[in-house]
Amino acid sequence: MLFSLSKGYRCLILTSGITTILAIIFNYLMPQVIRVTVDSVIGEDPFQLPTIILNWIELVGGREYLRSNLFICAFVAMILPILSGVFNYISRITMAKSSESMITKLRNNLYHHIQRLPYSWHVKNQTGDTIQRCTADVDVIRGFVANQLLEMLRIIFLIVLSLILMFAMNIKLSLIALCFIPLIMAYSGLFYAKISKRFQAADEAEGDLSSMVQENFTGVRVVRAFGRQAYEVERFDTKNNFFSSLWIKLGYVLGAYWGVGDLASSLQVMAIIIFGIFESINGSITVGEYMLFIAYNSMLVWPVRAFGRILSEMSKTGVSLTRVSEILNEKEEHDSESAVEPSMDGDIVFDNVSFDYSGINPVLKDINFTIKAGTTFGILGGTGSGKSTLMYLIDRLYDLPQNSGKITINGVDVKNIKLDHLRKNIGFVLQEPFLFSKTIKENIGIADEHQDMHQIRYSASVAAVDDTIVDFTKGYDTIVGERGVTLSGGQKQRVAIARMLMQKSPIMIFDDSLSAVDSETDAKTRSALKTNTGDSTVILISHRITTLMHADQIIVLDDGKVSQKGTHDELAVQEGIYKQIYEIQGTIESELAEINKIGGGF
Repeated sequence: MLFSLSKGYRCLILTSGITTILAIIFNYLMPQVIRVTVDSVIGEDPFQLPTIILNWIELVGGREYLRSNLFICAFVAMILPILSGVFNYISRITMAKSSESMITKLRNNLYHHIQRLPYSWHVKNQTGDTIQRCTADVDVIRGFVANQLLEMLRIIFLIVLSLILMFAMNIKLSLIALCFIPLIMAYSGLFYAKISKRFQAADEAEGDLSSMVQENFTGVRVVRAFGRQAYEVERFDTKNNFFSSLWIKLGYVLGAYWGVGDLASSLQVMAIIIFGIFESINGSITVGEYMLFIAYNSMLVWPVRAFGRILSEMSKTGVSLTRVSEILNEKEEHDSESAVEPSMDGDIVFDNVSFDYSGINPVLKDINFTIKAGTTFGILGGTGSGKSTLMYLIDRLYDLPQNSGKITINGVDVKNIKLDHLRKNIGFVLQEPFLFSKTIKENIGIADEHQDMHQIRYSASVAAVDDTIVDFTKGYDTIVGERGVTLSGGQKQRVAIARMLMQKSPIMIFDDSLSAVDSETDAKTRSALKTNTGDSTVILISHRITTLMHADQIIVLDDGKVSQKGTHDELAVQEGIYKQIYEIQGTIESELAEINKIGGGF
């Protein structure tokens, strides 16, 4: 995944790698200057330098000139770290630019991909966990690309270069230094295998914690209404303590690793110092070479030691890459090759439709009916009877499996209609509508980029909410709060209806979308809708007979099947569920009217 993300930024990454190597080379040359100064300028040992540098020394006056002007050696020793710093700066800048560009690309890919994932994926996955993957996990990947990736190159080059230079000076001491490296590497490898699973468990626990917090905040009114604050705090404490315990256990493992690693590194340094002294006394190496060897060994210890930290970050990054890839590997919704954009003002036909969510218990069983274009169609049924599922299938929030019937609009199978075209032409208002944390005007006009105020108010008046909105202190500029929390249930439903009317869809679906308003407002809204929906096909799903009674045709769903079909007058006298509900609701409304008449009530 990282390789594909690097497309377009590989030149920057290559520049960063080259300048990193140059910075290391200049940094490693400084101890060489010290060695030459000690052994060959101050001392009498012959120069062991490339020919081009020897020619330059002879050109300026040879050993005696340098001995008389030691500031030249000091200047060279000073300029090399400066050059190393300049190249290191270029390396960091180019890597920062390339890494941030890559992560920006990853965030965009993730967001765009999630927007195109099927509705069923969103239902199965917790919002908090998805946010965790798109934020915290992406940030871990960003840290690795921006810092650890470059550090890995630096460490590998440092180890290789140090060993080459050390072996060139003294094979015996180099072998002593080298024997510790496989031990540290093997230990780091075991640590990597052990720590990866712990990081994954901690990451998943954090996602679970985020989901709980997100759920609690969005359901704050329910929590307060039922006095569940103490319970929710206790639930959070339990999850938070579990999450903390995972990191504490990780801390133990990390502490043990760093402790053992520090001990191994210290033993290696001590071994080099002790054996180096004997080699120097025996004359196997000069004092300058000994000092240089110690310097290079110190440079070797740090990258070998840091290798474990890189492995630790790699394990975290590996977990995060897996979690992010799980989202990116999910299949997006897509149009068929033969997808078309037909006129959406034709009949809607359910032809022998069956559907289930789990693959075990069918929700719909052999459903057959036709919704005539331009008519109002009512659907009545108990909880779980499949009313909303019918509408999800029309809008292709769920796709019908093979051999499960078909749904056509104007004679075209919905599977062969382009998704954007299908959904743009179907207006949907749910029982629990979602409002954005914006002004009422922006929520209603979300389908209209220009947000014509006259049209917004007209749509609101049809939805019987204009009078309510203008009574607010800021009117249409009132901020509704997250998920519309500042509005009542009925107000949210009517604002959602107004928003859908702005879409001017040829098919309008009202999924129990007037359940939170009183009967008078319900009747007023239905009357306005009947007058203003024009030639649109209107589908009403409701548990209220009064909402459905003026529909041109009504079906009754029972246990996933169409048990009754007809007009209100036909169903009201036909034995069945419709008549039973009609009589019950009629009795209740009569009793309420009588109570209100004599001044009673609750």
